[in-house]
Amino acid sequence: MQEFSFSTRIYFGSGALARLEQIKGKKILIVTDAFMMKSGAVDQIKSHLPGCEISIFSGVLPDPPIEVVAQGVKALQECNAEILVALGGGSTLDAAKAIHAIAGEATDLDTEHIEYFAIPTTSGTGSEVTDFAVITDAEKGIKYPLVSPSLRPLVAILDPSLVVTAPPSVTADTGMDVITHALEAYVSTGANDFSDALCEKSLSLSFRFLPLAFQNGQDLLAREKMHNASCMAGLAFNSAGLGVNHGLAHAIGGRLHIPHGRLNAMLLPLVMRYNARLDDPSSTPPVLAAKKYQHIAKVLGMPAPAAKLGASNVIRTVERLVHNLGIPATLREYGTDMELFRKLREDIISAAMDDITTSYNPRKVTKADLSVLLDRLAG
Repeated sequence: MQEFSFSTRIYFGSGALARLEQIKGKKILIVTDAFMMKSGAVDQIKSHLPGCEISIFSGVLPDPPIEVVAQGVKALQECNAEILVALGGGSTLDAAKAIHAIAGEATDLDTEHIEYFAIPTTSGTGSEVTDFAVITDAEKGIKYPLVSPSLRPLVAILDPSLVVTAPPSVTADTGMDVITHALEAYVSTGANDFSDALCEKSLSLSFRFLPLAFQNGQDLLAREKMHNASCMAGLAFNSAGLGVNHGLAHAIGGRLHIPHGRLNAMLLPLVMRYNARLDDPSSTPPVLAAKKYQHIAKVLGMPAPAAKLGASNVIRTVERLVHNLGIPATLREYGTDMELFRKLREDIISAAMDDITTSYNPRKVTKADLSVLLDRLAG
């Protein structure tokens, strides 16, 4: 038996921030970062919350460290908020999830009655609708995925006006995160009819509108469509799981400090070839992953008369998109310290094998397989 469910209420499109005006006379903690404070986005949120007592925790850092989460828990205790509002990218949404969850475990706050509103300012993680969060032990260089239905926000607000200021590099990295989420969830061992439908729509939107949002950040339609695509992919992988692409990205990113979406983009063509067994000429008949990539090729209007040809066409399209977005294809091209990479190689392999996302990969992963993928990623 399988289950597909989501409890988050999603408000989307231009003017979606007006949903905040339904909140009256509440104590609110806004969790955000320094950039959101400087950009005026926090003031924009406050303007929709008249009559509320507002406190702000603006200490979120990228790949939120455990120490930052602890500071956020303290801020939540001090203001005794009734509503937690997360404003920012995936790191901020994840930090707020962790703050909410840890406060419930480590303090006397009744977090079951503290509502959590997620307002993403990037189109990438889908964290506004998922049961997942990732926090970092900076000292050990390890990312820890948290998984619990209690992490799922009550309300998600997808207002494209908050995304138009994202620079092209951030648009590229987060957009490729959307595509990776959708392609991994589509072939994962937990894939189902409901998640597949969301993946297909997310991918059709992303391949069409990501280049437009990258070229012109002020294109409000492209921004809105990428915001929706990100949320759909989040709903999909929350149900279906991901795969070794994310397992490796978590393991490498925490150690080499490469942006998550960028690393996903660099890995994606390599992992797709691996999952479709295009590296194995003896793989006949085609594996299910290859057949599903073939279907995505058809959804995207590409020639796909045979499974492996369709899969190859999708992979080449991903490679062209990554190149056009200015994302390097290898660690060497990115400028990674290759000596450090070699030293960390075994730790990376072990961490990727242990990552929960790897367990959903359609092809059973071995350490030898990961070693080959890392060789190709290194360049």
